[in-house]
Amino acid sequence: MPEPLPEQMTAIEIAEPGGPDVLRPVHRPRPQPADGELLVKVAAAGVNFPDVMQRRGSYPPPPGVTDIPGLELAGTVVDAGAGTDRFAPGDEVCALVAGGAYAEYCVVPEPQALPLPDGFDLLRAAALPETFFTVWTNLFDSGRLAEGETVLIHGGSGGIGSVAIQMAKSFGATVFSTARTAKKCQACEALGADRAINYMEEDFVEVVKTATGGRGCDLVLDMVGGAYFARNLDALGTDGRLVQIAVQKGAKVELFLPRIMTGRLTLTGSVLRPRSVVQKGAIAKALLDQAWPLLGSGALKPVIHETFPLAEAAAAHRVMEASTHIGKLMLSLDSHS
Repeated sequence: MPEPLPEQMTAIEIAEPGGPDVLRPVHRPRPQPADGELLVKVAAAGVNFPDVMQRRGSYPPPPGVTDIPGLELAGTVVDAGAGTDRFAPGDEVCALVAGGAYAEYCVVPEPQALPLPDGFDLLRAAALPETFFTVWTNLFDSGRLAEGETVLIHGGSGGIGSVAIQMAKSFGATVFSTARTAKKCQACEALGADRAINYMEEDFVEVVKTATGGRGCDLVLDMVGGAYFARNLDALGTDGRLVQIAVQKGAKVELFLPRIMTGRLTLTGSVLRPRSVVQKGAIAKALLDQAWPLLGSGALKPVIHETFPLAEAAAAHRVMEASTHIGKLMLSLDSHS
């Protein structure tokens, strides 16, 4: 007989909006899986910039979602609600969630759960969901990136950027990427970027224009916003697409409409967290079909910069805010993950 599950669990709470020190371990009741949900004993969870925004008070969880931060995890299914049919207790999964991953147990809508790619342990698998879901839906669904096209990926050394570079390259694109230091630029090119641009020393618009013979790129994936907006449009060629996935440096911009009209440009963007379970499930299926085989073969890989114990989530947030990392920051709840 399996051991009974504890009634209480350790989780990371945001005591009040503020700096990293507002993150603190607390005891919370263990969640119960509803219909269509799995209860996962968490082995590892990813740290993402939206977690930082939530901690600061600028990105609250959707209605009905726990206030415990954390958008991705990997672990072992220990219970399942009615109507689940793909996974059962004992199965190892990784999953995208709308919140709650910074905890010993987390409920997961079953369509958002995926099996571990071949050869992956739980820690590496936990580094996949948030970035891979985000990159897939924005590069290929919204951005319509096609083989032979050229893409500019900002923040190439971060969690999103490191995946976007690899995925775009694997599907036949020419990849430009920006980063803030020579070391980070080297990391971008090691991941497959054809040209990494040190934005502290170079103008990414000029570099892209020169490298493309004045034409510009087909797609820009941006999480910066602010002053980058007009420059992103300048970097695009005719029929180019700008996909906005965050606004780390400013949400308000000015738009010169004739630039859109004469260039036949498309502006789009998305936020993943509020999407429906059905929508997230469709992305999960596409990843299972298209990306998971590449992960299993080693053609794609998560880049993990550093792993912290769950209780040290504040330290992970300090590294995130300092932007000294290359790749993912992780929280571990299992020394064997």
